[in-house]
Amino acid sequence: MNLTDTHTHLYVEEFDSDRPQVIRNAIENGVTRMLLPNIDSTTIEAMLQLAENYPSNCFPMMGLHPTSVNETFEKELELVHKELDKSGKYFGVGEIGIDLYWEKTFREQQIESFRRQLQWAKQYKLTVSIHTRDAFDITLQTVKEELTDDLTGVFHCFTGSVSQANKIIDMGFKLGIGGIVTFKNAGLDKVVEKLPPEALVIETDSPYLTPVPYRGKRNQSAYLVYIAEKIAEILQVKKEKVAEITQKNADNLFFQNLST
Repeated sequence: MNLTDTHTHLYVEEFDSDRPQVIRNAIENGVTRMLLPNIDSTTIEAMLQLAENYPSNCFPMMGLHPTSVNETFEKELELVHKELDKSGKYFGVGEIGIDLYWEKTFREQQIESFRRQLQWAKQYKLTVSIHTRDAFDITLQTVKEELTDDLTGVFHCFTGSVSQANKIIDMGFKLGIGGIVTFKNAGLDKVVEKLPPEALVIETDSPYLTPVPYRGKRNQSAYLVYIAEKIAEILQVKKEKVAEITQKNADNLFFQNLST
């Protein structure tokens, strides 16, 4: 199987001690492409260094994560826009969105940052990777307000209801399914079984949300195989079929302009 991890933070400090081995583990397990969503200005250098070291396997994205939106958000956004203006360097705009779980202090700034980055995604014809937590309705509404034929993307780490999933699918967006689908009592399996596989991409969100059987330990892109296997079990298809469909979805979203 060839798999694409559409969301992994392999550049963060949790991997500083063994990053080359983590990349090898992924490739040996068939995870040959890993998309790297940015967090904020503090992570750009490490992310780009990883992409430079593994140009055939690691593909950077550019964005400002909602939990990094604070009183300096204008300066952060200025840097994001400057980076996105470097034609052909990035494979998506992310990780962007709205997160009202931790605090609501910068709610309006989060919405403004999200909207502006959606507009840049359209400008540069790049797919968006959307983070939403305790903010689904306002996130969906903001996307709807900006929705044009030029806007495509993934609702990363989807854990919502069938109704929410269908609202996302109706906009032409995909659902990013990660390790939570393997958790016994999470209920995501009951949602996924009612969804068309053509609406799904798979992700690890490493180093977070580690799937069974490694739950509780540091996540890594190699563990994407357990997510693919679980989805295959839920949909009652072969895991190779899940790999084929999710690969095609990842191709159409992130790699349509890649010449190699």
